[in-house]
Amino acid sequence: MSQKIVLITGASRGLGRSMALTLAKRGVGVIGTYRNGAAEADTLVNEIEASGGKAMMLALDVTVADSFPAFAERVANTLKITFGAERFDYLVNNAGEGVYAMVADATEAQFDQMVDMHIRGPVFLTQKLLPLINDGGRILNVSSGFVRVTMAGYGLYAAAKAAIQTLTKFMAVELGARQIRVNAIAPGAIATDFGGGGVRDDEHINAYVAGTIALGRVGQPDDIGAAVAAILSDDLSWANGTTFDVSGGQSI
Repeated sequence: MSQKIVLITGASRGLGRSMALTLAKRGVGVIGTYRNGAAEADTLVNEIEASGGKAMMLALDVTVADSFPAFAERVANTLKITFGAERFDYLVNNAGEGVYAMVADATEAQFDQMVDMHIRGPVFLTQKLLPLINDGGRILNVSSGFVRVTMAGYGLYAAAKAAIQTLTKFMAVELGARQIRVNAIAPGAIATDFGGGGVRDDEHINAYVAGTIALGRVGQPDDIGAAVAAILSDDLSWANGTTFDVSGGQSI
């Protein structure tokens, strides 16, 4: 059986890093992307290789759609040179960031940033990479618990994530003929550097958020990394076109 290969955008830190490490431990080859953190990307590759895995990190800004054709060529070359393969199996559209702006005060630049990063990027990157994805593969779009749970100031971010959840359903229908299943995951509050790292670093914010979660704690990156590995596995091969809420029961 040939090795499965995953491409994860935004893999150098946070949730993407945990996804990469978890999948690598399960024998999956990793192609990850980073925008600015070259040193973090190198550290991740070294960590995966030290554990006997195989990984390569490529620079990519998912807000620059004009760069996607050239990026797809780099992926094809990486598959051949690093993995001895022509196609990969799993695509995780994870790269992203939030913006804090009340709707009454939001700028067009902030709106465009969220659309470019969370809608245009995943759509057109997926489009360019589809010829490199094996039939029977998986695509996982990363949404957000903010689609379900509101917090003033994150409306633009949440709206973009709601759009990718809807697009996930249509992608599942349209790619069904190739047996590619498409799902989304909506993490709840996770202790990362998202939003300035408040949930992770501020004990008062951490305690407040934990009080809204049925399991009594905020999520950790590995909670999401493990969930992603499960969703991509054959154990969930009949799940398609759905969004998995992975929040520990936040605000239910």
